[in-house]
Amino acid sequence: MTFPGKEAQAGVFPETAEIKNNHLFIGGCDTVELAREFGTPLYLFDEATLRHRAAEFKEEFQSRYPDTLVLYAAKAFICRALAQLMKDEGLGLDVVSGGELAIARSVNFPRDKIYFHGNNKSPAELTEALDWKIGRVVVDNFYELSLLSSLAQERGRIQDILLRLSPGIDPHTHHLTTTGVTDSKFGFLLAQADEAVAQAQASPYLNLIGLHLHLGSPIFEVEPYQQAIAIILDLAAKMKAKHGLDLKEFSPGGGYALSYTADSPAPPISHYAQAIVTALTADISNLGIDPPRLVVEPGRSMVGRSGVALYRTGATKEIPGIRKYVSLDGGMGDNIRPPLYGARYEAMAASKAGNPDMEKVTLSGRFCESGDILVKDVALPILGAGDIIAIPASGAYCIPMSSNYNAFPRPPIIMVREGRARLIRRRESYEQLMSCDLV
Repeated sequence: MTFPGKEAQAGVFPETAEIKNNHLFIGGCDTVELAREFGTPLYLFDEATLRHRAAEFKEEFQSRYPDTLVLYAAKAFICRALAQLMKDEGLGLDVVSGGELAIARSVNFPRDKIYFHGNNKSPAELTEALDWKIGRVVVDNFYELSLLSSLAQERGRIQDILLRLSPGIDPHTHHLTTTGVTDSKFGFLLAQADEAVAQAQASPYLNLIGLHLHLGSPIFEVEPYQQAIAIILDLAAKMKAKHGLDLKEFSPGGGYALSYTADSPAPPISHYAQAIVTALTADISNLGIDPPRLVVEPGRSMVGRSGVALYRTGATKEIPGIRKYVSLDGGMGDNIRPPLYGARYEAMAASKAGNPDMEKVTLSGRFCESGDILVKDVALPILGAGDIIAIPASGAYCIPMSSNYNAFPRPPIIMVREGRARLIRRRESYEQLMSCDLV
């Protein structure tokens, strides 16, 4: 795949992306025609990239450590079609809400491969998880430990659990997406681990089979994983000696990086797999721990690259000597990440992909906030109203964090494959926008 004049961008677009007749094609489909057919804003997912990524995660980890279960972290983006795809690819599912659990249930996702995370699961959500007999609940705090035990007792069943621990490791990512440090709302502190293990072991309705950690995301370095693995496995050895903890499963979480821009390439999956497996095998050998099942939880790194957002240009405002704004028909309503995190993206003029005449512009959104900027100071062909802009690496967190700000309907989503596009979520209508309103 080549992008004339933009070869470095190739790694942020889906694997099937190519330029033909000055148009951007993905999955064999002309994105300009897709924008005409489905309207804009429009999110598309490349099925080939999605399936290849799922297979790659399994291969890279299982070839090094056969007893590995790859879970897709649904919070990055989940819908029924995506849940079905992950099921087809033999992955498990990491869910964090009753809604995500309901989506999994709607496609009859294998219950034993569902792990329920979250720092404040409601009694109703835990009841749903117990009644559906999901595989694991990852317990986050003492309140949940007691609540889950009581709910399981009422149902006369024993629930397999993991305890989430906060190892106190800084993964050197954005402070708003760091979760493994001591000052975090997630997980038991290391100083609480002894009491948490003892309390879990004491409940006849909970079966403590493993320990879990999650450092945050996106993490470009492997050393934080290695440090955290050493800390938690050392703790596991102590808990085995003191409380008889049988560590059947261990999860270092997810958080693997994604290439959002050409100047910030993410490490390959093999890099993470090699570092994590090497640390795990060395530490369990040194500590005399029987090899546990390894559970990894990629989210954005699984779906991010497969997703592309398409927008149509509208008004232009040029401030001489300062900046030229080109307004798009979407923005922070469908992608809050730039104003929330200062996230950076690439952009391409999908309708003028081969045009060599470039100028620097700022792609602004249509929402009533000055901070509604999607891409700042990007080189693009000279644009007019009605051109199609493609923003790659939009498959993770954009749609789940979207809103109806300014009462704007949320965009449709399509899946493309071998020249065909199928709608997997309809554009929200005004009627649907008001469907929960009462007068």
